[in-house]
Amino acid sequence: MDIRLQTSAGKYFCWLFLLLITAFEGRSQTQLLKDVKELSSDSYQGRKTGTEGNRKAAGYIISRFRAIGLKGYHDAYKQGFTLKDRGKKFSGTNLVGYIPGKKNDVIVISAHYDHLGIVGGKIYNGADDDASGVGGLLHLAAYFAANKPEHTLIFAAFDAEEMGLKGSAYFVANPPVPLSSIRLNINLDMISHNDKGELYVCGTYHYPELKDYLLIPDPKIKLLPGHDNPKNGTKDDWTFQGDHGMFHKAKIPFLYFGVEDHKDYHQPTDDFANINKEFYANAVNTILTVVKNYDQGLTKQQLFRNKRVMR
Repeated sequence: MDIRLQTSAGKYFCWLFLLLITAFEGRSQTQLLKDVKELSSDSYQGRKTGTEGNRKAAGYIISRFRAIGLKGYHDAYKQGFTLKDRGKKFSGTNLVGYIPGKKNDVIVISAHYDHLGIVGGKIYNGADDDASGVGGLLHLAAYFAANKPEHTLIFAAFDAEEMGLKGSAYFVANPPVPLSSIRLNINLDMISHNDKGELYVCGTYHYPELKDYLLIPDPKIKLLPGHDNPKNGTKDDWTFQGDHGMFHKAKIPFLYFGVEDHKDYHQPTDDFANINKEFYANAVNTILTVVKNYDQGLTKQQLFRNKRVMR
């Protein structure tokens, strides 16, 4: 074959491949926003634990687990538990699915789907807190369903976080796999609302070896380690301010991704219209890169070495 034809065909297939990748990413981002918009709509009435709106949100997440193709440890992905809050007994439901990896070592990717419900006649929809984390979790699940991971990945949508991390506490006390097999928790909570392009990653103070996996090629946002030093006081230390804290108590390393508090935090204005959509998409892609780095054992040193070889 004429070398010019070979070159032309190569360029065509390269162009076609890039077109398909772009189309896939476009569909994925559309679904990402669709999930957050749905879960933070008024019809879910703020997703408070024990309410009909919370159960409806669980049903939606389960439908997405099924569509993605996650396997379940429990009946219909549900891990039920009971809790008490202010003298009242509630039923909570964690939603747990998984993708088997090439080995049995486990990464738990988590986000909480409950929020504050209706307060003073106003619906607290919790678009950033934490429909955004659930949307990110579903996005990561869809990616790894199509790209088999090295580790077994558990995707856990926790209930009753707003009532004191009850869902994650129950999960850690009643894990579907031995705790000794869980190598890392990646927790997503409030990842869609920041006007400075800043996403914090908490956990490297306690587990400095995890810094090696935070290299993000061509970053579109600022990934900032911090908010995990106990010397800075409880207000600035997020170690136990989210579901990752329950894993840390069990001596399981964690990386928590989130933004600093904003004007809509725990307000009825935390609506889909007020999230930063471009920032959100970039934040989720950044988290995906970190998960891939850890899953594949790609440290900063290895990434730099690979880059030199490619040159």
